[in-house]
Amino acid sequence: MTQLATTASVPAYVLRLADDALILAQRLGEWSAHAPELEEDVALTNIALDLLGHARMLLSYAGELLGGRTEDDLAFLRDEREFVNCQLVERPNGDFAATVARQLFFAAYQCELYAALGESADATLAAIADRAVKEVSYHRDHAVQWTLRLGDGTPESHRRMQAGVDGLWPYTSELFESDDLLLALVAAGVAVDPVALRPAWSGFLGPVLAEATLTVPETTWAPSGGRRGLHTEDFGLLLAEMQHLHRSHPGASW
Repeated sequence: MTQLATTASVPAYVLRLADDALILAQRLGEWSAHAPELEEDVALTNIALDLLGHARMLLSYAGELLGGRTEDDLAFLRDEREFVNCQLVERPNGDFAATVARQLFFAAYQCELYAALGESADATLAAIADRAVKEVSYHRDHAVQWTLRLGDGTPESHRRMQAGVDGLWPYTSELFESDDLLLALVAAGVAVDPVALRPAWSGFLGPVLAEATLTVPETTWAPSGGRRGLHTEDFGLLLAEMQHLHRSHPGASW
């Protein structure tokens, strides 16, 4: 690996992966005791716990690379502009159909990402990806089943599912953005080129949306900035709730 790939850029990349998982876990956790049926309450909570487990592994690794910071330091003691998750995962849950759409888009992306990242030259990242891909494949399948059920269900469920797809689709473009940091790590064999993931992602989603009688939105609006610490208004509220206990009782242990 190049010197760039072994110093500053690897922990920065790991934090992107970690923050995506951490913030989506927080969002899905908001459904606990509020899902439309008991089975979904359990399912969404388990998916959130899977993502939290991925985030913990990644945050711990990033902390080691950054000189001994802990996973709690990185989760609870960074400010809003220091988080580098994509904006898709921070979007509010909305109704159940919107949550399903967000989950479908992101889990399909994670499946492609972790499958490719399993070949990373970074042994730790490869090991995390090999474990995570098994779980996110279930997350994707769960979202697919609900997309089909809602999209090709009643007129009202179809309307809501299409609204969820329409509202969240523009945020998917950020998943496939590249920058100098990624290009350096891709060249070093550490990271996955997100641009290369889009054909497989689109190829998977197309038939699913078609079977669900849903239409892919035609839009040129492509919000961006999450990887640079620029977030939506709702993110600040999410972060305040997530960090409140830790910041209120610094140094506390359980």
